[in-house]
Amino acid sequence: MASVQILCACTCQVQLQGSIRYRYDYGYPHHHDKISKHRYYSIRVVDSGNEMVLSNLEEEKRKLRVLVAGGGIGGLVLALAAKHRGYEVKVFEKDLSAVRGEGRHRGPIQLLSGALAVLETIDQSVARQIMEAGCVTANRTNGLADGLSGDWFSVFDLFTPASRKRLPLTLVICRMALQDILVNKVGSNIIRNKSKVVDFIQEPNKVRVILENGEQHDGDILIGADGIWSEVRSKLFGQQEANYSGFTCYSGLTSYVPPYIDTVGYRVFLGLNQYFVASDVGHGKMQWYAFHGEPPSSDPFPEGKKKRLLDLFGNWCDEVIALISETPEHMIIQRDIYDRDMINTWGIGRVTLLGDAAHPMQPNLGQGGCMAIEDCYQLILELDKVAKHGSDGSEVISALRRYEKKRIPRVRVLHTASRMASQMLVNYRPYIEFKFWPLSNVTTMQIKHPGIHVAQALFKFTFPQFVTWMIAGHGLW
Repeated sequence: MASVQILCACTCQVQLQGSIRYRYDYGYPHHHDKISKHRYYSIRVVDSGNEMVLSNLEEEKRKLRVLVAGGGIGGLVLALAAKHRGYEVKVFEKDLSAVRGEGRHRGPIQLLSGALAVLETIDQSVARQIMEAGCVTANRTNGLADGLSGDWFSVFDLFTPASRKRLPLTLVICRMALQDILVNKVGSNIIRNKSKVVDFIQEPNKVRVILENGEQHDGDILIGADGIWSEVRSKLFGQQEANYSGFTCYSGLTSYVPPYIDTVGYRVFLGLNQYFVASDVGHGKMQWYAFHGEPPSSDPFPEGKKKRLLDLFGNWCDEVIALISETPEHMIIQRDIYDRDMINTWGIGRVTLLGDAAHPMQPNLGQGGCMAIEDCYQLILELDKVAKHGSDGSEVISALRRYEKKRIPRVRVLHTASRMASQMLVNYRPYIEFKFWPLSNVTTMQIKHPGIHVAQALFKFTFPQFVTWMIAGHGLW
């Protein structure tokens, strides 16, 4: 039996015990891919050429084994990127139906231009499906408005910054539709449903995950992408209570096409201790979110959530009243809003966190999903550097720490901004309140607060720069 091994190539040739070894270097053509790859093949000739088998034995030997806890958006995008890099990937999700069902509670997700550009880099066909299924909002007027009058407080431009950088336009998409696109592309052979990660064990040369059903799986790294109530995070840093934001959120989806649909993408209506977000989500539907400051509670309202909302927003502008009135009771969902404090490191050893498991933030900037997608891109870039030289333990660990170090500063800014925005939105006081004699009984007098003009000027000056920074991906593009 004769054997000839060839490492397909044109750069070097080494004689090893009668075998000829070659290496072939190649690079990916996409301008975002920064790492050249090496493919190694063997050709085995048996019985004077009667059998020939081509396989990439050396590449398989070097494959990085990536374990992902959580089949949400972050976990699936990472799995998709790792799959395209040729890594061995396993995604463990406790209940895919619940993940998709969560979309009903949380409504469509906003994908900013930077996040869409990441998806284009990872998989252009997936990005194209998402853009076809989504509803572009950046090509219309978006901004803040007074909740009582409906007048614009300030508008912001999502179109120009994206166009200058030749990035896709910001859109919103149904979470369930996004989930289905990603699940189908990642593949059922990679995603393990009904498989909740409850613990892990780190060893010098691997990490082992333990599932709720007792199964165990080994890998080179474990990525905790299992959301705000992450089991991986609690095992890394201990059980910690999430922070209640002070707000509950009522959300509704209605088959209603308002008269301003062609000119307005979304608006945030401002009020004292409450605010209301309305967005076109395409297909003849509008999605809205009503935030109100109150203690956390899951108690149902005897007269229904719709009646509760009409009491809270009953004196607001017609646009708000119409959206609430046009929404069936069963389509109104309530959930309390939580986040967690930022932490200075997201991982230990061969384990790190991603998305809401690492940095859950309040939803008022619409950046939770976008930050998870950006996390995936930065992490895969660092892992590519390891794969080029082999999955040495110390190199793998260093790659995870580099990923954290590069992502934490940007995420910290947005995490802080989301908390600040929440407080700013609900402290909106457009008119001077007369609480003392002799004007305390003059309820019809409305004098605009002088601070409003200052706030409008400041917002007009600073927010465009902030939007550009968010879209830019902090140097990713």
